[in-house]
Amino acid sequence: MHIHRTYRAKIFNHSQVAEMLDRHGWSASKLWNVANYHSRQEWHETGEIPDDSDLKRELKTHPKYKGLHSQSSQRVLEELAEAFNSWYGKRKNDSRSNPPGYRKKNYYDQEGRRAHEEHPRSTVAWKQKGIRHDTKNNRVRLSKGANHKEHPRAWEYILVEYETRPGVTVENLQQVRAVYDKAKGRWELHLVCKHKVDTPDAPGDETAGVDLGICNFAAVAYSTEEADLYPGNRLKQDGYYFPKEIAKCDDSGGQEATRLHAKWSERRTHFFHSLAKHIVERCIENGVGRINIGKLAGVREDEDGDSKNWGRHGNLDLHGWAFDRFTKILTYKAKIEGIEVVDVSERDTSKTCCVCGREDDSQRVERGLYVCESCDSAFNADVNGAENIRLNLNQSNSESSTSLDEDRSTGWLAQPAVYLHDLSSGFQPQAQVVDCKP
Repeated sequence: MHIHRTYRAKIFNHSQVAEMLDRHGWSASKLWNVANYHSRQEWHETGEIPDDSDLKRELKTHPKYKGLHSQSSQRVLEELAEAFNSWYGKRKNDSRSNPPGYRKKNYYDQEGRRAHEEHPRSTVAWKQKGIRHDTKNNRVRLSKGANHKEHPRAWEYILVEYETRPGVTVENLQQVRAVYDKAKGRWELHLVCKHKVDTPDAPGDETAGVDLGICNFAAVAYSTEEADLYPGNRLKQDGYYFPKEIAKCDDSGGQEATRLHAKWSERRTHFFHSLAKHIVERCIENGVGRINIGKLAGVREDEDGDSKNWGRHGNLDLHGWAFDRFTKILTYKAKIEGIEVVDVSERDTSKTCCVCGREDDSQRVERGLYVCESCDSAFNADVNGAENIRLNLNQSNSESSTSLDEDRSTGWLAQPAVYLHDLSSGFQPQAQVVDCKP
């Protein structure tokens, strides 16, 4: 199988290329703002938001589009379209949500009045057609935008010399991102490389089911009669803390607000990677060869396709979590270990008893408790959903039974292991975790 890895690299000839990278970073912000304005106009006039193909078609002749290499401009428009799609999904249940903002930085005089405005240095991405890689000398040629070619004989590229950490070999370069580090006041490169790795044999023939939710971000049920819960307390705490701190900033697009946004994103990414790593490690321990994970539509929508309403705080929590992003991370880490990840339907998994198969909306008496009157069982509701996902009860030709075998124990359904996230040590059993404020 092939995997993509990103390596951070220091720019060795920074003084020679910093000015040109600045210009491209500013051009990326200007193009973002032009596309943002166009998307807002479309929304106000038609009630719909343009996708990335619409933006590319409408703006490919705009002067700001030529500030970057064509593929770099396309990537800016793709990122904006993704941001608008995320906002559109969120606003269905949260009318207070705002569309993606403009990229600008305001400066104020001594009396607190806005003196002038600048565009910040946005990240610029070059895809393969805009890259020439010199592997022997650790150099990359990055194509300039047409607006930055001073005259016909000027170089059409930025020649960047980079330095990676010892032991890193940069091969099969797929993408280069120039990222401005505000704390250090300099640019760095993120080099995305494609590697071929040998996929090992699966750890075993056991199966696991993963149910994603709000109170518990993930519940995992194993065919080995074990179950794990991963509360989302850390994400919820950050989801309340950071928006309040950002709201205190005088400028929503200023340096402090940007720093808080970046820190919030980094902590969420760290949580996702730590969780995926821990689940894969537990799957290896249990000899799991296949993971069934609930399709995300079941988390966000009801049976009629309408958005579920989890209450004001629930909606804020739900849409603050990138379920699809976590699924991609889990799939990637599992495949490296030879474990298959399969999306299965979540339909009726939360209201069906995994012991006897009876379906009843009233059996989930509380958020964390599931009681079945038919077989007189009581167990954790999220684990019940995870076990039904593992059994894949919505697949008519599934090899798994639609209920537990009669000779299997059910104690593990009621008493799953609970793992909490610690910033320094990752996921640990609940009793070993010492909580810390964000």
